[in-house]
Amino acid sequence: QVQLVESGGGLVQPGGSLRLSCAASGITFSNYWMTWYRQPPGKARELVADIDPDGGMTNYADSVKGRFTISRDNAKNTVYLQMNSLKHEDTAVYYCNLLPPRAGYWSQGTQVTVSS
Repeated sequence: QVQLVESGGGLVQPGGSLRLSCAASGITFSNYWMTWYRQPPGKARELVADIDPDGGMTNYADSVKGRFTISRDNAKNTVYLQMNSLKHEDTAVYYCNLLPPRAGYWSQGTQVTVSS
């Protein structure tokens, strides 16, 4: 049974930082591209970043380039999202999944709220 369990969300002021973690079980983690998505209030889920199995190739949405960093630790079966210089518009529920995303594998989601 595949499980993706997130941690690390919360409330942060504009300009602040947060790091999200997503721990995977039930898969051979090092075989898969991994991705972070987010769903802002009242909007559709959108791709934020993805990373190849070795961690050597990453891609980012234009809205987060230069501010967010995706990384992974295959020994810990964990993918991370370091979010710096956070803005109000980064407020969303953040999810991890494989890439391409599998319908039954979505993590539970973690709320990130950027507010002063």
